[in-house]
Amino acid sequence: MPAEIFSQRFAIAPADIDELGHVNNIVYLRWAQEMATAHWRLRATPEMVSAFVWVVTRHEADYRASLVMGDEVEARTWVEDSARGAIWPRYVEIGAVGASKPAVQIKSYWCLLDAASRKPKRVPPEIATRFLI
Repeated sequence: MPAEIFSQRFAIAPADIDELGHVNNIVYLRWAQEMATAHWRLRATPEMVSAFVWVVTRHEADYRASLVMGDEVEARTWVEDSARGAIWPRYVEIGAVGASKPAVQIKSYWCLLDAASRKPKRVPPEIATRFLI
């Protein structure tokens, strides 16, 4: 079953620019986390949000182009079609609006935790179905 694609736009702030004159690599990871959090809060019920938290166990990023001040930035995110126990891979592409390819492609491995115990919890079907089409 394919995953829903969630998109959002970001403004580049002067603090996002590094000494090379483009968006710093760490900013892309911040945006990826903000995308995942926004997608989770949009699709999950209030009960799910209070019962579970997500933590990243790994990021893989491929930087393909630079973004600079003045660029309009759009990010898209989606999850894999199935979780692996408590781990659910998520993809994020970030690039300039209208660009033919993203500036960065990120694959992150998110682990679902029980909010009270902070122990890993297998992703239940009722969560998975909220992110799949």
